[in-house]
Amino acid sequence: KAARYAREKGIPYFGICLGMQIAVIEFARHVCGMEKAHSTEFDAGTKYPVIDLMEEQKQLKKLGGTMRLGAYTCRVEPDSHAHRAYKNDLISERHRHRLEFNSRFEKELTEKGLRITGRDRETGLVEIVELPGHPYFLGCQFHPEFKSKPFAPHPLFAAFVGAAIAYRGRHG
Repeated sequence: KAARYAREKGIPYFGICLGMQIAVIEFARHVCGMEKAHSTEFDAGTKYPVIDLMEEQKQLKKLGGTMRLGAYTCRVEPDSHAHRAYKNDLISERHRHRLEFNSRFEKELTEKGLRITGRDRETGLVEIVELPGHPYFLGCQFHPEFKSKPFAPHPLFAAFVGAAIAYRGRHG
């Protein structure tokens, strides 16, 4: 509900890992008409598994230690919130997850306005999603908090806080 409210009201939203996945699920349900779209983590039988296990993990029975862990290089699209925050085309971010954006639904979601602004340079996996025209609606699959410090905030946290301050200035 929070992701939908933020999307519809133009309120800054920053979804990290599951927060990105929730933003994708919400967008699929309420913009693309995929009623009951979900993550297979929560509904293994969903008709629209917009978030799913990585393909190479679907046959694994014992999931311990099979997460996508560590740093991966991501290509960031120009003219995006992410690119403005990083001021770079290539970034390296740390991960800790097992589920991913399901590329089977990419065409439907992007045709309705979801923009993929970051992809893993090697695998093409979706790393960052945004909504064009929204003051700040960004979800990332990785964990920027792993590289953030109190006096050296991660660029995405700094950009989100800046967007929140700007929103408050417009809406009191």
